[in-house]
Amino acid sequence: MNVGFEMYPWTVKKIKIKGRKDCEMTDVFENYLSSTGELSAEEINFSMQFFKPIRLKKGDFFIREDEPCRHIGFIASGAVKAYAIDKQGKENITCFKFESEFVTSFPEFVAQEKSRRGIRAIEDSVIYRISFPDYQHLLDQVTTWNGVIKSVMEKEYNQKERYMLNYNNKSTVDKYRHVLSNEPVLVQRVATQDLASYLGITQRSLTRAKGQIHRPNVL
Repeated sequence: MNVGFEMYPWTVKKIKIKGRKDCEMTDVFENYLSSTGELSAEEINFSMQFFKPIRLKKGDFFIREDEPCRHIGFIASGAVKAYAIDKQGKENITCFKFESEFVTSFPEFVAQEKSRRGIRAIEDSVIYRISFPDYQHLLDQVTTWNGVIKSVMEKEYNQKERYMLNYNNKSTVDKYRHVLSNEPVLVQRVATQDLASYLGITQRSLTRAKGQIHRPNVL
């Protein structure tokens, strides 16, 4: 392991962030990194300098479609949606991300290309982001970060697989029933129009499905 402390003696000190809430958000990130079992306390302390907290209001962009994908972020609080715009100008939402999840358009981030998706806050959010040059430097200095990123990529792949399995070629009622049983956070925190886009149905169809499922004796 080489974290380069001899090269960067100032980095062993924790970053000071103003405000109690900001410190709590830092704790969320540090606790997540600790929970992975990949990084030592020393490596976590070193790593934190490269992640800069930003605050997004609901509706703000983290990444814009067709612009260079320069950052990867960790959501300390809040939520975002990822989507592509079709030829009719309609959003096609591909996923949602919540607290303790990493977010970016991974293929374009790694290749440093323009993002094919927009990523936008659906709640006021705090995200710790790292630039691509700092990301490369961090992987070089703390090789155990490769295990963290591998785990993140595996989760991304599994999420896509579950989506294909559970939401493709299913009836609207079956899709909504699955959401209720397996992803209730989407019902609790995502707007109806966004959830309908994610499920590949119209908002009216989703409203009808809700009415059917929530009738007595349906579930």
